Amino acid sequence: MRKLGVMVCGHGSRDADAIREFEAVAAGIRERLPQYDVDSGFLEFATPVIREGLDALRARGVDEILAVPGMLFAAGHAKNDIPSVLNTYQAQHDDVKIRYGRELGIDPKLLRASADRIQAALDAAPAGVSAAETLLVVVGRGASDPDANSNVSKVTRMLWEGFGFGWAETAYSGVTFPLVAPALEHAAKLGYRRIVVHPYFLFTGVLVKRIYDHTDRVAAAHPEIEFIKAPYLNDHPLILDAFAERVTEILDGSNVMNCQLCKYRAQVLGFEAEVGLAQESHHHHVEGLLARDDGDDAGHDHHHHDHDHDHDHDHTHGHGHDHHHHPYPHRDHPLGPTTLKDLED
Repeated sequence: MRKLGVMVCGHGSRDADAIREFEAVAAGIRERLPQYDVDSGFLEFATPVIREGLDALRARGVDEILAVPGMLFAAGHAKNDIPSVLNTYQAQHDDVKIRYGRELGIDPKLLRASADRIQAALDAAPAGVSAAETLLVVVGRGASDPDANSNVSKVTRMLWEGFGFGWAETAYSGVTFPLVAPALEHAAKLGYRRIVVHPYFLFTGVLVKRIYDHTDRVAAAHPEIEFIKAPYLNDHPLILDAFAERVTEILDGSNVMNCQLCKYRAQVLGFEAEVGLAQESHHHHVEGLLARDDGDDAGHDHHHHDHDHDHDHDHTHGHGHDHHHHPYPHRDHPLGPTTLKDLED
């Protein structure tokens, strides 16, 4: 029988606090997967390196290693650097089988962890500023990979809609643009009373500290705006749960269909009430409408049928049926669909 082990592959940092936090996360993963021998290592800047962690697992009799990247998104490190280390090690040791899992990615658990960090910062702030008067800035690490960068933008949008904030912007700590300082200066011009800055990072380090420093500098230049520094993700319990899932996915296989963030299947921030709803068309009464209108419309005048979604969400269309739309967090946003319809009218 094969003995399974887990290898958590971190990037590494020159910041001692970041290393301690990574080790705490590795310990949390170990607690969630007691059935496996769990070790960890770094690509650079810290020890043990990944190869040494693999050696340690082999020395303890592990002959099948489930390796996961300790990273949020798949950019160069997760796509190239870690696989290169693992492939080289595999080629040199035919007595062990290494299987590589995916990065954390965009996941409801991570979004909920981010929401908890942001909510904690809001709860600690003075009362009196509404969500509509608040602007969210999510700061990602930044990479030369547009795929990874675009994922940060998606996280921003998911959190923005989930909280119903007045506006949101995405910034990056390096490599790509907009960088933190110019993004915050731009945000300060938009007229919001409060700006929440959330580093979408797993661990602290030079970059996170720099993000907070830039926030302080821009805040000092704009005393009329309340700047709030939300915590980064760190060892939130849901982060540890997501890491454990990435390990079990290697063995069980993962769902490659785009259902991870389906609001009918997962508790997506702001849409929790829609989990498990029957998936039926709300527009079955207009299916084939053009074909029917070519002939006898049976006195059913769809040309004058008004789907006015500005009224209450429990509404009847006069067809002997009704259907329910759950409240959309941005429905009543000052710049949202209601306002747009008023302009059209």
